[in-house]
Amino acid sequence: MTRTRARSADAYQKACKLIPGGVNSPARAFGAVGGNPIFISHGEGPYLYDLDGQRYLDYVGSWGPLILGHAHPRVVEAVEKALHKGASFGAPTELETQLAELITRAMPSIEMVRMVNSGTEAAMSAIRLARGFTGRLIIIKFAGCYHGHVDSLLVQAGSSATTLGVPNSPGVPPGATADTIVLRYGDGYGLKEAFRAKGDRIAGVILEPVVGNMGLVVPGMEFLSELRRLTQHYGSLLIYDEVMTGFRLAYGGAQELFNQQPDLTILGKIVGGGLPVGAYGGRAEIMKQILPAGPVFQAGTLSGNPLAMAAGIATLQELRERPPYQRLDQLGKILAEGLDRAATAAKIPHQIARMGSMFTLFFNPEPVCDYDVACKCDTARYSRYFWAMMERGVYLPCSQFEAGFLSAVHSQEHILEALAAANEAFAEMAKVP
Repeated sequence: MTRTRARSADAYQKACKLIPGGVNSPARAFGAVGGNPIFISHGEGPYLYDLDGQRYLDYVGSWGPLILGHAHPRVVEAVEKALHKGASFGAPTELETQLAELITRAMPSIEMVRMVNSGTEAAMSAIRLARGFTGRLIIIKFAGCYHGHVDSLLVQAGSSATTLGVPNSPGVPPGATADTIVLRYGDGYGLKEAFRAKGDRIAGVILEPVVGNMGLVVPGMEFLSELRRLTQHYGSLLIYDEVMTGFRLAYGGAQELFNQQPDLTILGKIVGGGLPVGAYGGRAEIMKQILPAGPVFQAGTLSGNPLAMAAGIATLQELRERPPYQRLDQLGKILAEGLDRAATAAKIPHQIARMGSMFTLFFNPEPVCDYDVACKCDTARYSRYFWAMMERGVYLPCSQFEAGFLSAVHSQEHILEALAAANEAFAEMAKVP
């Protein structure tokens, strides 16, 4: 039975008259899967509810930040308490220091941290800081890694840029990317050659230590170790974009799992507890170059907003006191293995990538290890899978090139519910080649 989405359709038509494309981020558009986006009424625990009153088991989690689920009581209480004191002051509060302390204790590589308002802002600021600290201009990034819509990094980017097929956006001047080198993710040889040729001019290397923006791609340890060795040898900064992975794969992020020490780390999503927050941090000698402590300019009138700080503090405290990571890993394993069995039984070419509570089902017979392989995925088949799951009340990323997420409020019963839906979806898809 087809779900009714009349109210969502009406809301979308109205939005299109006032908002470009009807959405405030391309990642929310359903262009990659066809059809119109559903409009959300509210979320509760592991569920989303649309304007037509239909419930969906949510495996997107606002694209990662809701590791505690929707409207977690502790987070709601913290935000309400902060709001009663005032929404914004444009002046320092103790909440900023409290969140900074939680972050620095969780990630030893971060001695000082600056709060901003988005992951894009954090990436932009970290790149400027790397250049200011080293006195160099060149930045290395990897194809398929997305670091927000920063002009100098919007080259072969993942996420919605991959989905929409616009890795280079109009409006980005050639000079903005003139000092950006794009390499293949995981390519240690290419990395060595780049440093051999231009090592004394490379300010830093930025990457997602576990990629979530061309679908989930897990790196090899040799690649990460070589990256650390080369950056240290040539005096370049290693920048980990842990906007997705920070406090999700482990309390200390991917760098804790891999026992790595980047020079700078970009954070977002979970550290805002569902509210808009970004942050970047690293060694004190580097961070002290930021104005007003140093000469590198960066500012934000609403940075460290008390509502966002309160939500972040409540979330990180809950994760520290009741770590969900082992359980999330177990649930992730059940989900990944179940999806693999169901797709195999239906004879659908696929690959499953998973790390902890992050996962991607690739419609690709080849293991996805980099951007070129990711682009070979059968996006039309993913679209059919997406809508088949939506009809069965399971909300997944509206793009083949996005990771899915589990939350601490998902139970084994919720995983089995999703797998039952997937079995039906694959059986339906198998009937039409």
